[in-house]
Amino acid sequence: MKFRKKPVVIEAFRWTIDVVPDWWKWRTDKIMINVQTGSVFIPTLEGTYEARIGDYIIQGIKGELYPCRPDIFEASYEKVED
Repeated sequence: MKFRKKPVVIEAFRWTIDVVPDWWKWRTDKIMINVQTGSVFIPTLEGTYEARIGDYIIQGIKGELYPCRPDIFEASYEKVED
């Protein structure tokens, strides 16, 4: 069988490149940042993942956070106009 992912609108930004959105600011109590490398460590249901400078940080449909490499993000998502 084959399946197609349902279209879903998510919130995302590029770490240290884009302006940090408000939804990120109130979630940072569980986030760890390595000031030497600029990486951020995000706890997820699958474990803690690292987002490096330029990676996208996504807020999913249930409010969950997870990082995504730019090449995967750009192949999977397109910008939605407000």
